[in-house]
Amino acid sequence: MNLENLKNELPDFAKDIKLNLSSVLSETGSPDLNQKQIDSIALASAYATRNTDVIAAATAHGSAGLTAEDIYAAKAAATIMAMNNVYYRFTHTMSDPDYAAMPAKLRMNVMATPGMDKILFELNSLAVSAINGCGKCMNAHAEQLEKSGTSKQAIQSAIRIASVIHAAALAREIR
Repeated sequence: MNLENLKNELPDFAKDIKLNLSSVLSETGSPDLNQKQIDSIALASAYATRNTDVIAAATAHGSAGLTAEDIYAAKAAATIMAMNNVYYRFTHTMSDPDYAAMPAKLRMNVMATPGMDKILFELNSLAVSAINGCGKCMNAHAEQLEKSGTSKQAIQSAIRIASVIHAAALAREIR
């Protein structure tokens, strides 16, 4: 499945999602991000949706600009955030502050050495965290990105990509 096939197969009720896919997956539609960043964020977001059609379309769309290492790192971001988002969402939402003070005791080595540019890994992690709904992780990744000089516009663009990819996956599921 490629991106055009995915868009063509989305139901009529998802017309806005079709149009948004065309927009957000381009440099003009995602200000302050380059095409490699856009493709990587889309792929990590697709992995987070678990929808095989969306994953296939994102993979095909990014195949020209993403290396095997980039694809590996997008997978790593999606999976480490799957764990972290559950854990930190729990510690953040519990009314008992003792849970947040406890050490996580979870391996997260990939975050220190992701196998790709650290900013790109942070953008991927931010997008996946948005899909998974972890405010604590979103704040942490946005803060890291801002410290590294990433603009708020680029951060918003990453979230817009994640939201549209997530919506496309939902539309595929409920058609």
